[in-house]
Amino acid sequence: MKSKRKLTEQEEFEIMKMVLDKFLWLGIVILGYGLYVSITNSFNTGIWYIVAGAVVLVLFAWFVIKEFEFIR
Repeated sequence: MKSKRKLTEQEEFEIMKMVLDKFLWLGIVILGYGLYVSITNSFNTGIWYIVAGAVVLVLFAWFVIKEFEFIR
């Protein structure tokens, strides 16, 4: 049975950066879609998408802060 390989701090950082980058893009895409919907269709529906995108970005920021507090 092979033992698990320990990642270096740089490797952990690169993996975390790739994962968190996806959350950032997801939040921006949802915000952009909400802006598009609010301009072309219903303002109220677009606002809900914008709020959902903002929630994703706030969760992203919270996760980044927690991760950096964990590292310290």
